[in-house]
Amino acid sequence: MSNLPTIEEKQYLVRFNADTKSHLHVLDHDICLTKCPDKICTIFCPAAVYKWEGTRMHVGYEGCHECGSCRIGCPYENIRWEYPRGGHGIVFRLG
Repeated sequence: MSNLPTIEEKQYLVRFNADTKSHLHVLDHDICLTKCPDKICTIFCPAAVYKWEGTRMHVGYEGCHECGSCRIGCPYENIRWEYPRGGHGIVFRLG
């Protein structure tokens, strides 16, 4: 058995300075409801930011790793990703 940490354990160590304004936007919730049966964004996001809640996509932007996979992963180009405002988002430490 390996002593290497799992991806989930590594993600737990990531720190965020959450903004009050989301930098992730689902452009049209009806597209998620009617055209996207697989809800692929709930699969490709490594931080599990996207959660399907019955008839609407919930975006938990506070835990976004800013990888940008949602910019290219949505087959309907229905997600707008922007960089968080300065001083917000993922926190990087030097050293």
